[in-house]
Amino acid sequence: MIDRKEFIDTFCLSDKELVVDLIDIFLSGYEERFREIRKNVAEKDFEKLRFNAHKLKGGIAIFQDTISTDLSKKLTEMAKNKIDAGLDQAFADLEKSTILLLEEMNIIKQEFIS
Repeated sequence: MIDRKEFIDTFCLSDKELVVDLIDIFLSGYEERFREIRKNVAEKDFEKLRFNAHKLKGGIAIFQDTISTDLSKKLTEMAKNKIDAGLDQAFADLEKSTILLLEEMNIIKQEFIS
């Protein structure tokens, strides 16, 4: 979930168009990123998983979603340490959390373009 106060504090001086652009950039790459991460998890490709989960974490962190950020960090660390046990659940948790983030992003986007 987005920490709205932190998000607004971070972007209050930015123009709304920039925020909408950041949201659009994240949304445009989301499906491909998760498709890659899902594949990496299934294949236990820890090197690619570490890269993709880390990249996702960076994108999520911009939006002040500590839950999704922490879950993507956990997945990154699991990949770094080649931990297989619980990998599927960690990915499922991240995916659920990120779906909520997407919903919030769309709400914010609508607020900013209205």
